[in-house]
Amino acid sequence: MAKRNAQPGDKVTIKKYANRRLYNTSSSSYITLDDLAAMTREGTDFAVVDAKSGEDITHSILTQIIMDEEASGKQMLPVSFLRDLIAMYGNSMQSMMPQYLEATMSNFRANQSKIQDALKDGLTGNPIAKMAETNLAVMRAVGEAILPTGKTADTAESTSDSDEIAALRKQMAEMQKKLDEIGK
Repeated sequence: MAKRNAQPGDKVTIKKYANRRLYNTSSSSYITLDDLAAMTREGTDFAVVDAKSGEDITHSILTQIIMDEEASGKQMLPVSFLRDLIAMYGNSMQSMMPQYLEATMSNFRANQSKIQDALKDGLTGNPIAKMAETNLAVMRAVGEAILPTGKTADTAESTSDSDEIAALRKQMAEMQKKLDEIGK
């Protein structure tokens, strides 16, 4: 349904009307948020625009899909993660979070493929345990990078932004080194 008339690689435009209806311009049909969720899972590239203003509202629609999924009992995001995410708004590191989260998800998908490949090849135990261990190490490093521990409020306030960025760069380099080791 998502790409009836679209060519592979085309970005599908979805128009959202004032009556909250979503219109897929590629298939010339009205769709639901569930259809958009399915398109996302299928890897269909789309943009949602307000039909009246032409404003790109893809971000808010995708956020709404996540909220609907979480409310339906299919919770995936731990409360602690949500709290940490909210705490990042207004933080000096807020501008770095989108790129960091994208990189983290990309690495997660790569590891997910490796796990699936290992299972297909009949391998068990060691490759999966090693990836799980590495993932935990990466997540610990992420947590330390985002929410440094062991600092008092006075020390944290006195740390300059450049020092924080240098520390984050070092941690990111260490994480990349660990991820490169996994890939070998």
